[in-house]
Amino acid sequence: MKLRSSPARQTSVAMGEINRAEYVSVGELPSPSVNNAKKVSVLPLVFLIFYEVSGGPFGVEDSVGAAGPLLALLGFLVFPLIWSIPEALITAEMGTMFPENGGYVVWVSSALGPFWGFQQGWMKWLSGVIDNALYPVLFLDYLKSEIPALGEGLPRVAAVLALTVVLTYMNYRGLTIVGWVAVILGAFSILPFVVMGLVSIPKLQPSRWFVVNLRDVDWNLYLNTLFWNLNYWDSISTLAGEVENPNKTLPKALFYALILVVLSYFLPLLSGTGAIALNRELWTDGYFSDVAKIIGGAWLSWWIQGAAAMSNMGMFVAEMSSDSFQLLGMAERGMLPEFFSQRSRHGTPLTGILFSASGVVLLSWLSFQEIIAAENFLYCFGMILEFLAFVKLRIKHPAASRPYKIPVGTIGSILMCIPPTILICIVLALSTVKVMIVSLAAVAIGLLLQPGLKYVEKKRWLKFSVSGDLPDLHFANRDRTETMVY
Repeated sequence: MKLRSSPARQTSVAMGEINRAEYVSVGELPSPSVNNAKKVSVLPLVFLIFYEVSGGPFGVEDSVGAAGPLLALLGFLVFPLIWSIPEALITAEMGTMFPENGGYVVWVSSALGPFWGFQQGWMKWLSGVIDNALYPVLFLDYLKSEIPALGEGLPRVAAVLALTVVLTYMNYRGLTIVGWVAVILGAFSILPFVVMGLVSIPKLQPSRWFVVNLRDVDWNLYLNTLFWNLNYWDSISTLAGEVENPNKTLPKALFYALILVVLSYFLPLLSGTGAIALNRELWTDGYFSDVAKIIGGAWLSWWIQGAAAMSNMGMFVAEMSSDSFQLLGMAERGMLPEFFSQRSRHGTPLTGILFSASGVVLLSWLSFQEIIAAENFLYCFGMILEFLAFVKLRIKHPAASRPYKIPVGTIGSILMCIPPTILICIVLALSTVKVMIVSLAAVAIGLLLQPGLKYVEKKRWLKFSVSGDLPDLHFANRDRTETMVY
């Protein structure tokens, strides 16, 4: 067990002097609490990232309905360059710099202080839980055509609860199980689109790919569809402490997952828009099932419906893993009460899982559109804090140990963050008044919650503690010394 340094020693340690070995120990040794979980290797991690971000081409149909085939295809090629690649690169650098379960919470705390680190954790956790409330609902939506009773009323409520309990239990059993479940579900979700692509080849008409009408584009729907389907690359950082050799595994898994995600969107759109005549009004959520029926027959349509249902299960377990381990990481940094750091006998964050599951149940009554809009709004705020933390640490601590470092200097780091920041501003500007009010109210709760927890800690009503296994990072700031991670 790693012991804390004396206060005098802590003050003298600059961030640039923290060596790689300290963080390797965090990623590779079990914590002092009972943690019997096996570490996650590359392949399961690739599919966990895949489900954090994508889960397959389910939900991309609206891009064709909003803007036509050409802009839809270009969007899923260009948008990753503007958004996905910068976010994945920052996650690789910062995730190996701070390979612990707090993830982006620790990044922001290090650069901007504990108050903003807590706000980052609150907004990201809330957006993740809101997002996860969507998947049991969508799962049942794919089944209700065969089982109409699941469409509404008490049977639907009971089914949502039962599904949430089953998927939550998978998270309780450990990340190794979740990771390999993600691999199996991923293969099942992707395979029917590979078959559809092969069957569609004789029917392809390339001229259909170039249809565009710039005067008839729903830019709000188009951008939100792209944004929702290509974000959340940073979520895997909250599991960094559970990854086998994160300094090498995390960047490699992000690279493979990026390729997998882009291909899983682009190729089905290429075959779907090229093999059948265009009717933009039909291109809405779930239309790939009809496309498959036209191209290959009813058997392929049923396969894609089943794959869509399984994909929602995969996205649920991946998102809940990220959300629950984030709460554990925040507790290990003293931001949440100590009971959030409790692990089950499987090494999983028991309290974090229960809190995240409760949030999913409470929010599952929201509509699809409300979930997406509120989630995007909160997520954008969190990403702004991440970009600020990344740039500040590059400027203030250029010599700090970075096992993976993006090959750009300070100016390059700033320039890389400009396009996604502009995109964030556009997404926020397009939000409806209702979504803006609800989301800002959620932000306000976080602003009050952090000082409230500090007061609880001061009064000793609940126990807070910082894990002795985590390194203390300090830096000198001219006239005074400030802690980088609190």
